[in-house]
Amino acid sequence: MRLRRWIVPVMLLAFIAGVCFAGGCYLVQDLTPTKAETGKNTAAAEPQFPPGSSGTIAAIVKQAGPAVVKIDTLVPVRDPHFDPFFNDPFFREFFGRVMPREQQYRPGLGSGFLIRSDGYILTNEHVIDKAQEIQVTVAGYKNPFKARVVGADYDLDLAVIKIDAPRDLPYLKLGDSNKTRVGEWVIAIGNPYGFQTTVTAGVVSALGRTLRTRTGRAIEGVIQTDAALNPGNSGGPLVDSHGRVVGINTAIVPFAQGICFAIPINTVKWVAGQLIREGRVQRAFLGIVAQTQPLPPRLLHLYRLPQTTGVAVLEVTPGGPAALAGLQPGDLLIALAGQPVRTVDDLHRVLGRITPGSAVLAEVLRQGQRLVLTVQTGLQPVGV
Repeated sequence: MRLRRWIVPVMLLAFIAGVCFAGGCYLVQDLTPTKAETGKNTAAAEPQFPPGSSGTIAAIVKQAGPAVVKIDTLVPVRDPHFDPFFNDPFFREFFGRVMPREQQYRPGLGSGFLIRSDGYILTNEHVIDKAQEIQVTVAGYKNPFKARVVGADYDLDLAVIKIDAPRDLPYLKLGDSNKTRVGEWVIAIGNPYGFQTTVTAGVVSALGRTLRTRTGRAIEGVIQTDAALNPGNSGGPLVDSHGRVVGINTAIVPFAQGICFAIPINTVKWVAGQLIREGRVQRAFLGIVAQTQPLPPRLLHLYRLPQTTGVAVLEVTPGGPAALAGLQPGDLLIALAGQPVRTVDDLHRVLGRITPGSAVLAEVLRQGQRLVLTVQTGLQPVGV
């Protein structure tokens, strides 16, 4: 009788224990990744560079590196010990003619890259500015080549130089900087401090930045990257994960880490074409000082504008094309020649495509009203 009383509780406990054991085994099996899942998770966790590319950094550099060149320059400098008073006839009367000192030169260093097999090279204008002699070192050649300046554009800090080689040279393919996205991997190749074909890599940190230099030059729409750049990198290419050029490395923020800038290659393309054909950029001239500025939300809604920024007119050159057309300081320029003008860089591009001397329509916002003015453009003076 006693045994019968214990049978039911024991069987019940055994049943519960069995259920718990089976459930535990099922749970453990469910939480343990299968072989296929393990392989999938491991592959996803592995770092991939560059994402979506057809090769590794080494493969990209092997392909692009030979087209990157080292540029050495000699720039005449004024002798700091020469006193200009000795040129005065009064002083020569008493002290006689002073023998001039030998001309002094300051060496310069930069980078560039070949864009055609016949020796055309893109670089920064500040790399070759005022250079009396330019020498270009190309991979595979023992001696440097003498180069000549084909054309230079101060406004966008771009220049094209040319060398003559005994055979066709390797060159880089130009990409589409409009498709560049923040966070994409990029590679910078150049000659920092003379260390030829130095490679650094990073990501695109931001787009559409405004670069202002110490000389007062302002370049809009530049690419910001954290790929390390140093003096000597100027003029070298910034390439994407497929080895195509998306920008020209131009400047860094001194005393900062990982804040570097490159001019977008789409801006470079139309400038380079004009430099090769004409030797300079034949820009139509308005005669204004301007800056990019957000448009008032009220006007965006009122006129249903397809843009959120325009170009604010800060100053108007007296007697210039803009002044004669009736543009005034405070106007917001939103379109020119039928093209939207969202930034100062947009304005430069549109002016670069307008034939100087032609009449174009300028759309402006003035005190809440939308006006259309006819501007008879001029030819931009050299150095303006």
